[in-house]
Amino acid sequence: MQIVEVDKNNFKEEVIDSKIPVLADFNADWCGPCRMLRPVLDEIASEHDDFKIVSINIDDEDELAREYFVSSIPCLVLFKNGEETSRSVGLRPKSEIENMLGGE
Repeated sequence: MQIVEVDKNNFKEEVIDSKIPVLADFNADWCGPCRMLRPVLDEIASEHDDFKIVSINIDDEDELAREYFVSSIPCLVLFKNGEETSRSVGLRPKSEIENMLGGE
């Protein structure tokens, strides 16, 4: 599955109403660790279809960043049934991200 770019117009459909768990990547173009994390997330997304990964640019979507209290990036937020179940801030290795997603 490919990473889906999300904004305030499709957030509810892609994240809140999703039938499968969603890992939301809050990021920004200027953020070095965010750019380093993206290939890892692309790889994870291509290996799994039991959850979805979405990307949210906080510069373009500052309302969503405020609503979900994102103050540092990269920030990964896991949603299940429309509710936040876990969060990770900062650059993390693939194994930690997969552990976060574990048990699906």
